[in-house]
Amino acid sequence: MQGLDLITQYFPDLTTDQRNKFAQLGELYAHWNERVNLISRKDFEHLYERHILHSLGIAKVVQFKKGTRIIDVGTGGGFPLVPLAIMFPQSTFHGIDGTGKKISAVKGVIEGLALTNCTAEQVRSTDHNRRYNVIVSRAVTTLPEFIGMTKHLVLRGEGRMFYLKGGELADEILPVRQKVKVFELNKFFSEEFFATKKVVEVGM
Repeated sequence: MQGLDLITQYFPDLTTDQRNKFAQLGELYAHWNERVNLISRKDFEHLYERHILHSLGIAKVVQFKKGTRIIDVGTGGGFPLVPLAIMFPQSTFHGIDGTGKKISAVKGVIEGLALTNCTAEQVRSTDHNRRYNVIVSRAVTTLPEFIGMTKHLVLRGEGRMFYLKGGELADEILPVRQKVKVFELNKFFSEEFFATKKVVEVGM
Protein backbone atom coordinates (compact mmCIF):
# COMPACT_ATOMS: atom_id res chain seq x y z
CA MET A 1 0.00 0.00 0.00
CA GLN A 2 1.34 3.42 -0.92
CA GLY A 3 0.36 7.07 -1.01
CA LEU A 4 -2.60 8.56 0.78
CA ASP A 5 -4.17 5.13 1.46
CA LEU A 6 -1.20 4.21 3.64
CA ILE A 7 -1.63 7.34 5.74
CA THR A 8 -5.40 7.03 6.12
CA GLN A 9 -5.05 3.36 7.10
CA TYR A 10 -3.30 4.49 10.30
CA PHE A 11 -4.94 7.92 10.65
CA PRO A 12 -8.55 7.42 9.54
CA ASP A 13 -9.90 10.61 11.16
CA LEU A 14 -8.11 13.12 8.93
CA THR A 15 -10.08 16.12 7.70
CA THR A 16 -10.63 16.65 3.98
CA ASP A 17 -7.99 19.40 4.02
CA GLN A 18 -5.45 17.11 5.68
CA ARG A 19 -6.17 14.32 3.19
CA ASN A 20 -5.72 16.73 0.29
CA LYS A 21 -2.41 18.00 1.67
CA PHE A 22 -1.03 14.51 2.26
CA ALA A 23 -2.14 13.54 -1.26
CA GLN A 24 -0.23 16.53 -2.69
CA LEU A 25 3.05 15.57 -1.03
CA GLY A 26 3.98 12.94 -3.61
CA GLU A 27 3.82 15.36 -6.54
CA LEU A 28 5.44 18.22 -4.62
CA TYR A 29 8.37 16.10 -3.47
CA ALA A 30 8.82 14.63 -6.95
CA HIS A 31 9.06 18.20 -8.28
CA TRP A 32 11.59 19.39 -5.69
CA ASN A 33 13.57 16.17 -5.60
CA GLU A 34 14.48 16.66 -9.26
CA ARG A 35 16.02 20.02 -8.37
CA VAL A 36 17.54 19.23 -4.98
CA ASN A 37 18.57 15.75 -3.84
CA LEU A 38 16.31 15.46 -0.79
CA ILE A 39 15.63 11.71 -1.04
CA SER A 40 17.64 9.12 -2.99
CA ARG A 41 15.96 7.91 -6.18
CA LYS A 42 15.88 4.35 -4.87
CA ASP A 43 14.20 5.50 -1.67
CA PHE A 44 11.75 7.89 -3.33
CA GLU A 45 9.35 5.08 -4.28
CA HIS A 46 8.94 4.54 -0.52
CA LEU A 47 8.26 8.24 0.18
CA TYR A 48 4.95 7.70 1.96
CA GLU A 49 6.14 4.80 4.11
CA ARG A 50 9.73 5.70 5.00
CA HIS A 51 9.43 9.47 5.22
CA ILE A 52 5.83 10.63 5.67
CA LEU A 53 4.44 7.78 7.80
CA HIS A 54 7.75 7.52 9.69
CA SER A 55 7.46 11.22 10.57
CA LEU A 56 3.91 10.62 11.79
CA GLY A 57 5.20 8.05 14.26
CA ILE A 58 5.51 11.04 16.61
CA ALA A 59 1.76 11.66 16.21
CA LYS A 60 1.14 8.15 17.56
CA VAL A 61 2.83 8.96 20.89
CA VAL A 62 1.87 12.62 21.47
CA GLN A 63 -0.97 14.97 20.55
CA PHE A 64 0.34 18.53 20.37
CA LYS A 65 -2.03 21.04 21.95
CA LYS A 66 -3.22 24.24 20.29
CA GLY A 67 -0.48 26.87 20.36
CA THR A 68 2.42 24.45 20.96
CA ARG A 69 5.65 25.74 19.38
CA ILE A 70 7.71 22.97 17.79
CA ILE A 71 11.16 23.10 16.18
CA ASP A 72 12.50 20.42 13.82
CA VAL A 73 16.29 20.43 14.12
CA GLY A 74 18.14 19.17 11.04
CA THR A 75 14.92 18.98 9.05
CA GLY A 76 16.68 18.00 5.81
CA GLY A 77 13.90 17.47 3.27
CA GLY A 78 11.23 18.57 5.74
CA PHE A 79 10.81 15.42 7.83
CA PRO A 80 9.20 15.19 10.33
CA LEU A 81 8.42 18.93 9.95
CA VAL A 82 5.92 18.95 7.07
CA PRO A 83 3.85 15.82 7.90
CA LEU A 84 3.52 16.96 11.53
CA ALA A 85 2.50 20.48 10.48
CA ILE A 86 -0.29 18.95 8.37
CA MET A 87 -1.34 16.69 11.24
CA PHE A 88 -1.40 19.48 13.87
CA PRO A 89 -2.71 22.66 12.18
CA GLN A 90 -3.30 24.39 15.55
CA SER A 91 0.41 24.16 16.48
CA THR A 92 3.29 26.11 14.92
CA PHE A 93 6.32 24.45 13.37
CA HIS A 94 9.76 25.80 12.44
CA GLY A 95 12.35 23.70 10.62
CA ILE A 96 16.06 24.49 10.65
CA ASP A 97 18.94 23.01 8.69
CA GLY A 98 22.44 24.12 7.74
CA THR A 99 22.00 23.26 4.04
CA GLY A 100 20.50 26.14 2.08
CA LYS A 101 19.38 24.12 -0.95
CA LYS A 102 17.35 21.78 1.22
CA ILE A 103 15.72 24.66 3.09
CA SER A 104 14.80 26.29 -0.25
CA ALA A 105 13.11 23.05 -1.32
CA VAL A 106 11.29 22.70 2.02
CA LYS A 107 10.04 26.28 1.67
CA GLY A 108 8.78 25.33 -1.79
CA VAL A 109 6.87 22.36 -0.36
CA ILE A 110 5.40 24.53 2.43
CA GLU A 111 4.33 27.13 -0.13
CA GLY A 112 2.89 24.48 -2.45
CA LEU A 113 0.74 23.16 0.38
CA ALA A 114 -0.23 26.67 1.56
CA LEU A 115 0.78 25.63 5.09
CA THR A 116 0.33 28.69 7.29
CA ASN A 117 1.60 27.09 10.53
CA CYS A 118 5.01 26.06 9.19
CA THR A 119 8.26 27.90 8.37
CA ALA A 120 11.84 26.91 7.53
CA GLU A 121 15.20 28.61 7.95
CA GLN A 122 18.83 27.95 7.04
CA VAL A 123 20.63 28.06 10.38
CA ARG A 124 22.55 25.62 12.57
CA SER A 125 20.99 24.70 15.90
CA THR A 126 23.98 26.14 17.80
CA ASP A 127 23.41 29.53 16.12
CA HIS A 128 19.65 29.57 16.70
CA ASN A 129 18.42 31.10 19.95
CA ARG A 130 14.62 31.21 19.90
CA ARG A 131 12.75 29.10 22.45
CA TYR A 132 10.18 26.40 21.75
CA ASN A 133 8.00 23.96 23.70
CA VAL A 134 9.07 20.85 21.80
CA ILE A 135 12.05 19.67 19.74
CA VAL A 136 11.54 17.01 17.05
CA SER A 137 14.07 15.39 14.73
CA ARG A 138 14.97 12.31 12.72
CA ALA A 139 18.29 10.84 13.95
CA VAL A 140 20.84 13.57 13.24
CA THR A 141 23.46 12.13 15.61
CA THR A 142 23.69 10.17 18.86
CA LEU A 143 21.10 11.05 21.50
CA PRO A 144 23.52 12.59 24.07
CA GLU A 145 25.20 14.71 21.38
CA PHE A 146 21.85 15.85 20.00
CA ILE A 147 20.61 16.86 23.46
CA GLY A 148 23.79 18.90 23.94
CA MET A 149 23.27 20.64 20.58
CA THR A 150 19.63 21.55 21.20
CA LYS A 151 18.88 21.95 24.92
CA HIS A 152 19.16 25.75 24.68
CA LEU A 153 16.11 25.76 22.36
CA VAL A 154 13.64 24.92 25.14
CA LEU A 155 13.05 26.27 28.64
CA ARG A 156 14.78 24.01 31.13
CA GLY A 157 12.34 21.71 32.87
CA GLU A 158 9.49 22.71 30.56
CA GLY A 159 10.46 21.34 27.15
CA ARG A 160 10.22 17.92 25.54
CA MET A 161 12.01 16.18 22.70
CA PHE A 162 10.69 13.51 20.34
CA TYR A 163 13.54 11.88 18.43
CA LEU A 164 13.00 9.34 15.65
CA LYS A 165 15.71 6.71 15.89
CA GLY A 166 16.43 3.13 14.82
CA GLY A 167 18.35 0.15 16.16
CA GLU A 168 19.59 -0.60 19.66
CA LEU A 169 19.58 2.44 21.93
CA ALA A 170 20.55 1.12 25.37
CA ASP A 171 24.14 2.39 25.17
CA GLU A 172 23.05 5.79 23.88
CA ILE A 173 20.45 6.28 26.60
CA LEU A 174 22.77 5.20 29.45
CA PRO A 175 24.63 8.55 29.81
CA VAL A 176 21.46 10.67 29.42
CA ARG A 177 20.50 12.32 32.70
CA GLN A 178 17.06 13.44 31.56
CA LYS A 179 13.97 11.24 31.81
CA VAL A 180 13.70 9.05 28.70
CA LYS A 181 10.80 6.99 27.32
CA VAL A 182 11.13 4.76 24.25
CA PHE A 183 8.16 3.91 22.01
CA GLU A 184 8.48 1.03 19.50
CA LEU A 185 6.91 2.03 16.19
CA ASN A 186 6.22 -1.59 15.26
CA LYS A 187 3.41 -1.45 17.83
CA PHE A 188 1.66 1.14 15.66
CA PHE A 189 2.75 0.29 12.08
CA SER A 190 2.90 -3.23 10.62
CA GLU A 191 5.34 -2.55 7.74
CA GLU A 192 8.73 -4.29 8.02
CA PHE A 193 10.52 -0.92 7.78
CA PHE A 194 9.31 -0.09 11.31
CA ALA A 195 10.60 -3.30 12.92
CA THR A 196 13.46 -1.49 14.71
CA LYS A 197 12.24 2.12 14.50
CA LYS A 198 11.49 4.05 17.64
CA VAL A 199 10.35 7.40 19.00
CA VAL A 200 12.50 8.50 21.94
CA GLU A 201 10.85 11.02 24.26
CA VAL A 202 13.19 13.09 26.43
CA GLY A 203 12.12 15.49 29.17
CA MET A 204 14.25 18.60 28.71
